[in-house]
Amino acid sequence: MEQRSAVLDGVFLALADPTRRAVINRLGSGPASVGELARDATMTLPSFMKHVRTLESRGLIRTAKSGRVRTCELNRERLAVVDDWLAEQRRLWDRRTDRLEQFVTDSQKEHPA
Repeated sequence: MEQRSAVLDGVFLALADPTRRAVINRLGSGPASVGELARDATMTLPSFMKHVRTLESRGLIRTAKSGRVRTCELNRERLAVVDDWLAEQRRLWDRRTDRLEQFVTDSQKEHPA
């Protein structure tokens, strides 16, 4: 459980930055070179590469170098960690709101207006 929590924390940390979210968003439509990804960024290439390294170290993307071109690809399996966590949260809150609804319904039956 702790390892899963550490992975989830790392993924959320990586996704907290808008530049990194933009990279993930772009890679959702397919692999791209670092140059292509950096084109829309308002920073120097070395600064942009820090974002790429963060995403790669958290397992959200994979990179491969061919000659002078480094290509990035989305690791969809890592995003499943977030999806699983969100599904757990939905189930938790659905149960809580169901209990609240039952409480309100029961209270109204006991104390009609």
